[in-house]
Amino acid sequence: MSQDSTTVPETARKLSGRRRREIVAVLLFSGGPIFESSIPLSVFGIDRQDAGVPRYRLLVCAGEDVPLRTTGGLELTAPYGLEALSRAGTVVVPAWRSITQPPPTAALDALRRAHEEGARIVGLCTGAFVLAAAGLLDGRPATTHWMYAPTLAKRYPSVHVDPRELFVDDGDVLTSAGTAAGIDLCLHIVRTDHGADAAGALARRLVVPPRRSGGQERYLDRSLPEEIGADPLAEVVAWALEHLHEQFDVETLAARAYMSRRTFDRRFRSLTGSAPLQWLITQRVLQAQRLLETSDYSVDEVAGRCGFRSPVALRGHFRRQLGSSPAAYRAAYRARRPQNGSADRPERGERPDRPDRGDRFERQDLPEQRPGESSVMAMRRTAMAGVHAVTGASLTPPPPHGGHSGHSGPGSHLGHVTGHGGPGGHGGLGPEPGKPESDLYSPRLPGQRERPVG
Repeated sequence: MSQDSTTVPETARKLSGRRRREIVAVLLFSGGPIFESSIPLSVFGIDRQDAGVPRYRLLVCAGEDVPLRTTGGLELTAPYGLEALSRAGTVVVPAWRSITQPPPTAALDALRRAHEEGARIVGLCTGAFVLAAAGLLDGRPATTHWMYAPTLAKRYPSVHVDPRELFVDDGDVLTSAGTAAGIDLCLHIVRTDHGADAAGALARRLVVPPRRSGGQERYLDRSLPEEIGADPLAEVVAWALEHLHEQFDVETLAARAYMSRRTFDRRFRSLTGSAPLQWLITQRVLQAQRLLETSDYSVDEVAGRCGFRSPVALRGHFRRQLGSSPAAYRAAYRARRPQNGSADRPERGERPDRPDRGDRFERQDLPEQRPGESSVMAMRRTAMAGVHAVTGASLTPPPPHGGHSGHSGPGSHLGHVTGHGGPGGHGGLGPEPGKPESDLYSPRLPGQRERPVG
């Protein structure tokens, strides 16, 4: 079952009496990456009952009798050995040090025994290779990091490898893609055990989304397994990548390989872990993604240059793989990476030496200037208009007794805005007696410099 499924496969065995569902054993090996290894330790090993997360009991187990050295040369000491797996209701293998090396026989036997006794077995990232070596993935759907999925499919042909999923839940055996997808799967386990509220509370503590949509497709690269270099299909694959701008189908590739379509499909899947048609579509979408990022071709032109028969076909496959339309993807990409150095130019209302002003005063908030009015004057006028809206104070006080109208000339409105209309400061906006008529007593906008008007 994939991450988006809502039903649990009826493949789980009854848990034996000596195992407890709340006990999670994490199986560590020397040479394993520290990030993946730390994910289940953080999720299941910290008491967060105050946040509404039910508590698990964690057993950290050494999978072999050697010093456990991890990323950066760190040496770990596990408090338990393989014997502790006999108490766990869930066993997590967070990573394996090398996809080319066989795991220790004793560890594989312990995993098989735990599975037979009803324990839930979890493989994060390359941990799927350990589960496959133990025979726990035979005939089952599984996933791993997209870069290692072809090797997993080729080495264990009975495993139904799907490199598109972030994680796969097949009831009592679960696998995830690389690195951060391990967090997704651990949250899924908490959600399965204790509900969405508990998983949501844990996600908030970890500052991650409770459930990520989509799969690994948006991260797929053109990379292929190293073994392809010596395979007869290598030339066909290389030709396909060089001619993506042409319209050809899988039958064309099979003919170039001098194989029937059925034989070509079988050989291609065993080599890459993907059906040839799906692989070809993925490569065309990746090429379209690059052109949208690096060129000014229209979407129609991009479709033609990537071998799609129509722009409609490009849009459909692009949205399915990347979750966005081509036009929206280009707009979002360019918004993140402004061109022509525009990211280095300060916007209006922003000074290079005052980086905080751009956050407090956006361009769209600048008032419209009147003829002969400076920007500062316009901002003061707008601010006083806000005061008038709240207090009802008059912004154009009547002339003082004697009919004198006050200021005149291009900047006459400024005297009205600041209340310089005569004795007494009509409306409470005039200067206090004995105070100079300066901007010291006028409303001030955030980040506005103190300077006289003139």
